[in-house]
Amino acid sequence: MNLKYKLAEFIGTVGYVGYLPIAPGTWGSLAALIAWYILKPMISDPLFLLITGAIFFAGVVASEILVEAWEDGDPKAVVVDEWVGMWIALYLAPHTLVWGLVAFLLFRFFDILKPGPIQLMDDLHSAIGVMMDDVVAGIFALLLTQSLLYFFI
Repeated sequence: MNLKYKLAEFIGTVGYVGYLPIAPGTWGSLAALIAWYILKPMISDPLFLLITGAIFFAGVVASEILVEAWEDGDPKAVVVDEWVGMWIALYLAPHTLVWGLVAFLLFRFFDILKPGPIQLMDDLHSAIGVMMDDVVAGIFALLLTQSLLYFFI
């Protein structure tokens, strides 16, 4: 195995979390939630968004390498997309476990059911499709989380 592949595998599977059995996407989302809960108090909102964007672009590159190497248009072990989608859903959420779990549940709901444009992105069966369905699911979860915050806080 070459270094490019090993690095793509590490990034794409989020430190091999994607290899956990049963629902790797949920494990990847949970890892992102835990990281958000630990890291968010130390970083500003603009930096959080910048980091999320950087992870997105690294995820596209890693996904491209893994899609080709594994000959699979949407490999289940690739969970960097869940990380990005979760961090989008968590953007501007209050730093509490309750609101973190609300964003987590909404993101998983949209990611699993794939309504409308989320399914269109998933149908691309490419590295950009791997990433973009979760980006759109994250945007849906972000909008709904922020709407709930408006009414409950």
